[in-house]
Amino acid sequence: MIKDRNELELGDRWSVEALYASPEIWKKEYEAYQGRSETPRWPEIAREKMHDPHVAASKFAVYFDLDRKLTKLYTYAHLRMDEDLGRDLFKKDYGLITGLLHDLSQEGSWIQPDLLALPQKDFEKLLLAPELKPYQFFLEKIARMRPHTLSAELEGLAALSGKALDAPSRAFGALSNADLVFSNAVDAKGEEHPLTNGSYLSHMRSTDRTLRESAFKNLHKGFESHANVLCELLQGQVQAHLYYARAHKFQSCLESALFPHHIEPSVYKNLIQTVRKSLPLMHRYVALRKKILKLSEIHIYDLMVPLVEEVGGSMSYEQAREAVIHSTALLGKKYQDDVRTGLTKDRWVDVYETPRKRSGAYSSGCYDSMPYILLNYQGTLNDVLTLAHETGHSMHSLLSRRHQSYMDAQYPIFVAEVASTFNEQLLLMELQSKIKSKQEQAYLLNYQIEGIRSTIFRQTMFAEFELQLHEWAEQGIPLTPSLLKERYMQLNRDYYGSEIVLDPELAIEWARIPHFYYNFYAYQYATGLSAALYLFEQAKTSTEAREKYLQFLSSGGSLYPLDLLAKAGVDMRSSVSVDAAMKRFETWLKDLELALEDFLQ
Repeated sequence: MIKDRNELELGDRWSVEALYASPEIWKKEYEAYQGRSETPRWPEIAREKMHDPHVAASKFAVYFDLDRKLTKLYTYAHLRMDEDLGRDLFKKDYGLITGLLHDLSQEGSWIQPDLLALPQKDFEKLLLAPELKPYQFFLEKIARMRPHTLSAELEGLAALSGKALDAPSRAFGALSNADLVFSNAVDAKGEEHPLTNGSYLSHMRSTDRTLRESAFKNLHKGFESHANVLCELLQGQVQAHLYYARAHKFQSCLESALFPHHIEPSVYKNLIQTVRKSLPLMHRYVALRKKILKLSEIHIYDLMVPLVEEVGGSMSYEQAREAVIHSTALLGKKYQDDVRTGLTKDRWVDVYETPRKRSGAYSSGCYDSMPYILLNYQGTLNDVLTLAHETGHSMHSLLSRRHQSYMDAQYPIFVAEVASTFNEQLLLMELQSKIKSKQEQAYLLNYQIEGIRSTIFRQTMFAEFELQLHEWAEQGIPLTPSLLKERYMQLNRDYYGSEIVLDPELAIEWARIPHFYYNFYAYQYATGLSAALYLFEQAKTSTEAREKYLQFLSSGGSLYPLDLLAKAGVDMRSSVSVDAAMKRFETWLKDLELALEDFLQ
């Protein structure tokens, strides 16, 4: 039974009031920083010559201070809107602040091109100026963008297009999270169960195969009923990426997305090639699942159900919270105390699903706030691991903000999934230490294997699909539902092998994946888990490795992502961590076969 938000205990809701005590106080601060009604809103960031370090330092100070204040306003607005995606007040406030941030981006869009228009000697003078030391890495990243920066007028025009180009992503979110309604899922007894984006994964882990099949088919039928609209939204998003790439003289959308972070396209493509070489292991796992579950046919909706029953049943949120806190002891008392305070006293977490709340889970916040964690907690082990996952993100943010300036605190997306998956491994190690039976061993092994299946194999499949979408756009090939369905089904056949039965409903699954709107994001789950597994193995036995890892968490965005990971102890330019993850998958698969040998008789 889903409760209304006002029925929840205070401790089960995140402390948004710590940012602003009320919407009225938020609105007052919004009005204080919104600037003038006409353009320019903020004359103090108007264009000036930037060759003088004093002028540049003053301009940066004003611009980034305003950015910091508006980001705090944005954080409150987006958290409030995600509590209730259908409430007009929160939607209005969110629209106001996103519009203001776009205006700031537009009015500051002259800064980068004007800096790059400086003679090289003047730019180098800025890099060496003492008053610009807080902005040094920012300036270095700008210098890297020299070949891809337009004139100030054209950059202003590009910034002005931001609102329009974001429309497909916003429309997808509104349709998927608020407007789409699905037929109830029906179990083997004929009983109906509410089906939402939030409850879908819970149904897919049910031991009731009839319920799994019904949930799978009914959810995808809901998206199928909007196939043409969803195809056009995705096409609009891809075209936005293509527009930016071509306007800024990149050879491809992939290069455009990776270049600012100093990541070569070869890193992305090597991931796909390395994982594809290990697909026989995935096919072997699918065949094992079919045998253990005693199925004449295995379908996609059979891939998430545990191969053995979970011991101990569901876990209350309070138990989950304590397990997560206890599992972080490996990283030291200070780290563990921060986790305990955040999850209890400071109320980082919004725990349960409520009507019209955003589905899924995330960690959010800003430089001037605590971390905030959105959950839709149902009590499964996956939900417990999700709490550990998002706590990892939150601790990464907390340590980055604690040790870095505003300019360097935001860690790059490429490393974002490392801390989260590292914390999942901490919790799994905690659970494995308490194993009392082969059944428990098999359950956790299966969970670990599923982590690699869903986070490395599946996200790499998404990465391959996303790359194909953008390559079609670059070639001028229009995206149509039939084209997307055909390619998506072929990738599922490649990745899961000949044993899998691909139901026709699977063909529309691409339409419900939000990450396809994020501009080459999904692959980072795979690289993140690979790096996290590699670093975790080092940290288990080495104090030095643990210290390096904590330094990595505290480094924020002060280096390029591959350099951050190299400093922590893993080289992502090579395939070493992905190869190691594939070997770990094979080892776990062998161990699972041994643990389940009684079932195989």
